[in-house]
Amino acid sequence: MTMLGLIRRQVFEAPCTVTIEHSADSLHAHVDIASDLDIQPGDEVLVHDAPTDIAFGETLVVTRMATIIRASLIERLWTKFAGHFEMTELFEVSFTERRIL
Repeated sequence: MTMLGLIRRQVFEAPCTVTIEHSADSLHAHVDIASDLDIQPGDEVLVHDAPTDIAFGETLVVTRMATIIRASLIERLWTKFAGHFEMTELFEVSFTERRIL
């Protein structure tokens, strides 16, 4: 691998399917890329002309184009490293005083 490969980002275009649901059971948006590209840590996905809101009780499925920006090797390693520290924010630790009678 050359030095340029450590810092160079690659850019791809691919079609994708965007699914948005806004109901009493769920509020979510999912993007499925319609190609063999494997999204990895540090990669960015930009969906072009993505819908931003729908009415309550609706589900919307649309096809759009997405730009995938591959992270460089350095960015990918940094994302994996930093992710281990970010995970600690998911934990809540509590110490309560209990008396045994």
